[in-house]
Amino acid sequence: MIKRKIYKKIQEWKETTNGSRALLIEGARRIGKSTVVTEIGKNEYRSFILVDFSNVRKKILDLFDNLNELDVLFQTLSLEYNTRLYKRESLIIFDEIQKFPRAREAIKYLVADGRYDFIETGSLISIKENVESITIPSEERKLKMYPVDFEEFLVYMGEELLIEYIRDCYHKQVPLDQSFHKKAMRLFKEYILVGGMPQAVAAYKNNARDFFAADVEKRDILNLYRDDIRKAARKYSLRVSAIFENIPGYLSTHEKKIVLSEIEKGANFAKYDDPLFWLDDSMICNLCYKCNDPCVGFGLNKNDSAVKCYMGDTGLLVSLAFSENELTENKLFADIMDGKLSLNEGMLYENVIAQIIAAKGKKLFFYTRYSDEKHRNDIEIDFLLSNESRTNYRITPVEVKSSKNYSTVSIGKFVEIFKRKIDRPLIVHPKNLSVVDGILRIPAYMFALCD
Repeated sequence: MIKRKIYKKIQEWKETTNGSRALLIEGARRIGKSTVVTEIGKNEYRSFILVDFSNVRKKILDLFDNLNELDVLFQTLSLEYNTRLYKRESLIIFDEIQKFPRAREAIKYLVADGRYDFIETGSLISIKENVESITIPSEERKLKMYPVDFEEFLVYMGEELLIEYIRDCYHKQVPLDQSFHKKAMRLFKEYILVGGMPQAVAAYKNNARDFFAADVEKRDILNLYRDDIRKAARKYSLRVSAIFENIPGYLSTHEKKIVLSEIEKGANFAKYDDPLFWLDDSMICNLCYKCNDPCVGFGLNKNDSAVKCYMGDTGLLVSLAFSENELTENKLFADIMDGKLSLNEGMLYENVIAQIIAAKGKKLFFYTRYSDEKHRNDIEIDFLLSNESRTNYRITPVEVKSSKNYSTVSIGKFVEIFKRKIDRPLIVHPKNLSVVDGILRIPAYMFALCD
């Protein structure tokens, strides 16, 4: 089993909520939602029932037609799944609930009944088409679940002591011993290539660290996503698909922004608002918008016509970017591990940093300034973070560097312009920790493990 941090959050939900409870866990397909809630049912309750709405008999669906007879509903569930239910000691799981929205609507009455706890899991669950005909229950609490993160990956690979050492060095603001730095960088590159989809991570470890075994699992997941796009996106599925398939192309360019004219002649962002919302809301992708003026809040100055689209999982980006033949014949895995693919490596590093930020519950923003004199951007900041304080608002500009040799001109200009609001400038790079000219420079693995 891969130990997931969300398990503890679900435990806290169970322990701190009085009476009957309902929890909705949202996340993209195949990130391990069902596995985690099943473990919760086994370990934290006297009994549990899992109703999988992707494979359920009609007699179970019909139970939700008459919520005035909850005794019949619970009795039928108990008999159908051969599981005795105990008042205040049993859990009922509604898995893949987006396939049957009426069950989600029923949560209001099931919680009011007070007998059992309920956990709902769903992919693409808040898409407009899935909830437009139901009343969203106010009784449910929500948790978002993300792919396996780098810390979970390291724990699964048996590297708990390395995690402690990295965090200790970060808090002391000292570099790692060079041998451990090299080891941590190698593990981080492994994580980039494998990604955080549990099946891929398990296949990698169980097949003697075989990248190709992980790739097989990831390609199956990408095909599932393509099926979701065809089935769920409805009227704009072709536009969603066009953006999705072009993500590696966009991220391979210098500016990494979506260029709609390459998809459709005369296209504008108003026309692609729903497709972009769909990709973001499904948690398949992470959208990053330009902030025109970081001084007064990122969201208040969001530029909807300048957006980058990152994959929700960087391992999936690797499999989406390269064909199976490329990975096999050209030994791309080895080239990336050895740092020989500078452009593609930069794309992967930036995507994984976006993934880390998004998993911390933060919206993604970037900043650029165009120079009329130079006819190009003279400032480009990959990500903007804030302390989200209303009384002492501070900004952390983050630049991501995939090579050991790089310029700091851009972040230097940004700090000069917005110095009154700067908390600390940050560069994420492949080298060890250092502080130069007031800029904290840390390796990517440290950014992943330390707040």
